Amino acid sequence: MGPLTGRRMIVVGGSVGIGRGIADAWAAAGADVVVASRNRPADAAHPAWEPIDVTAPEQAAERLAALGAERVDAVCYSAIYYGDKRADFGDIGVAEWRRQLDVNVTGLWLTLQALLPTLRAAEHGLVLGVSSEVAFNAGPGRSGYAATKAAAKALLDSIAQEEKGLHVVQVLPSGMVDTPGIRRRRPPGFDYSGYARPDSFARVAVEVATMTGRERHGDSLVVDEAGNWWSAYDRVPDSQSRVPA
Repeated sequence: MGPLTGRRMIVVGGSVGIGRGIADAWAAAGADVVVASRNRPADAAHPAWEPIDVTAPEQAAERLAALGAERVDAVCYSAIYYGDKRADFGDIGVAEWRRQLDVNVTGLWLTLQALLPTLRAAEHGLVLGVSSEVAFNAGPGRSGYAATKAAAKALLDSIAQEEKGLHVVQVLPSGMVDTPGIRRRRPPGFDYSGYARPDSFARVAVEVATMTGRERHGDSLVVDEAGNWWSAYDRVPDSQSRVPA
């Protein structure tokens, strides 16, 4: 038994990284968690896995609609495509740009289209988006990633203003997070001791999910490596790429 016992939660993009940390936290708090992702989680910790590839919109829409045919109390969208590497705008091809749009924005749109009707019927329906500091801080070498994450933030900000009965919240790391995607971009022997971990998001994920009101509705919460969090509108997160003037 836990504070989320009896609730059914879906994490899109929850096989690794921040999404995995949130899925694990919700499951540990008693929720029935479905991980919807292209790749199966690496272990059997999750009670359910639904194969979904958001870059195949017809298949994704069908599978998300099937998930939404049952009760859904919360959905977290954490699917992400950073890009092959940091690169200037002129060095990015249209295929890379389209993949960032497909995963970072269109996948979120598909998820909301499929699950908002079910979430509206929940007693405390929650939409939790995993955002990024680039939505607040444009910077060099990340134009596609920054543009798509800013678009995703604006989409959820708009949904927050439209949906009067739901609780819409976004979370984002204050710095780098030690995830498989980041490790693929770092050299052997890199020191990750200053990085947050996916489980840094456990406390905020459970706290937001157990709020019976809408205290943080429309907010973007910055999370540090210790799991402490604050509103990005009180203190904007530091840029990870912008060169100081």
